Amino acid sequence: MPAFDRLPLSALHIHDAASYRHISLYERLRQRLIDADQRFLVPPASSPHARWDRVLFLNLSFWSADSEVLEAPEIEADVLCHVGWHHAARAALPDSADALFLGEAVASAFDVYLVGRLLKNKPDADFLQSQLPRMAEAAEAAGMDNDRFSALMEAVCDAPEQAFEDLRALLFDAAIGLRAAQDAQAAAEVLSGLESRRFSCLLHHYELSNWVLFARASGLPPQDPAVRAADQALRAAPDAIAWLETHWL
Repeated sequence: MPAFDRLPLSALHIHDAASYRHISLYERLRQRLIDADQRFLVPPASSPHARWDRVLFLNLSFWSADSEVLEAPEIEADVLCHVGWHHAARAALPDSADALFLGEAVASAFDVYLVGRLLKNKPDADFLQSQLPRMAEAAEAAGMDNDRFSALMEAVCDAPEQAFEDLRALLFDAAIGLRAAQDAQAAAEVLSGLESRRFSCLLHHYELSNWVLFARASGLPPQDPAVRAADQALRAAPDAIAWLETHWL
């Protein structure tokens, strides 16, 4: 008997969708998953897999753009966006470690774009209640006090598109550099070289180690000119979000 049911998005309850009504990209990503008949792995309610720690383990250890595991037939609106960006990246890019990193960087950096759009419009959104404290904790561990973190978030609200691109480029550069590192000393040098970047305080908020280990174990070719070209186009674009909407959605 299969451990999971494969449910379409239409069979899931989307938590806090109302908070995203002013964000047009949310609807485009949602519709893309519906049109593609994207399926989600959901264990029966009585299953031993229907628990958050088991779901987290499976998603981190056996990640696939086609097999997002959920604890129950419900999904957070921000997770829907994350899955939507992975789907778009997979359709737009050839298979390579570069593509994996770019897709993850886009999907993950979209978090900070959501922060910028939600803080001013829907400050009680579930996403902010769960994610902002975690971001603040990561920033504090990196040596940033509350006042500086608050100022950083205010700047994100002023220009969420630029915040997205700054974080996306940082995450992509970090993943590329860490994949090439052969030992802890080399990896530490990569991280040290990123300390001056705007969102370096949030690097360890993301699962960079899983990205790197997955890429190394996948056997995928490490580099692809098409992915590097997309990365450069995003860096050069006046609005990286608009570029993605045009070219990926």
